[in-house]
Amino acid sequence: MCTHLGPVKPELETAHEGLLAGTGGLTAMAELGAVRESWTRRFEAARGECRALAGKLRAVARIQGGTDETVRSALASVSPEPEPEPEPEPSPSGRDEAR
Repeated sequence: MCTHLGPVKPELETAHEGLLAGTGGLTAMAELGAVRESWTRRFEAARGECRALAGKLRAVARIQGGTDETVRSALASVSPEPEPEPEPEPSPSGRDEAR
């Protein structure tokens, strides 16, 4: 998510280029600027939260990987070795009839 939010601010700036030119005293344009600043702050806050979570998510993945390996080892120690599959018996004609 952090990666996807990276280009949002420049895209928002590009989208607003030239909007204020020629609008003089329109209050809607002033409001648009305030809304833009609000969105910019929200995007930056979301990126900050993503960066803060990155290390925690990596730690969980390492712990989960260790847990998976511990369970796999425990099961391997109590489960019997799998028996090899028997070789298919040759057909009476000497040809492989499965084809």
